[in-house]
Amino acid sequence: MKTSAVLALALLLSGCAIGTIASTAVDVVTLPVKVVSKTVDLATTSQAEADQKRGRELRQQDERRAREARLQAGRCRAGRPLPTDDCGAVRER
Repeated sequence: MKTSAVLALALLLSGCAIGTIASTAVDVVTLPVKVVSKTVDLATTSQAEADQKRGRELRQQDERRAREARLQAGRCRAGRPLPTDDCGAVRER
C-alpha cells in the first residue's frame, strides 16, 4: 500500500514537472516576440496618443496666455505697464 501511494505521488508530481517545463518552454519561445512587440509599441505613436499630446500642448498654451493676460491687466491697473503691454485692451471692471 505504501509503495503504491509513493508511486502515485511520484506520477502526480512528474505531471507537474512536465507542465512546468512545457510552460517554461512556451515562455522562452514567445519572449523574443514579446520583446519586439514592446519595442515597436514604444517606438511608434498611435493617433490617439498624438491627439492627446496635441490637446495637452494647446491647454498649456491657453493657460500661459491667460496667465500673461492677468499679469498684463494687473500691471496696467497699477499704472506700471511694460512697453509691450496693450493697456487699451484691458477693460476696467
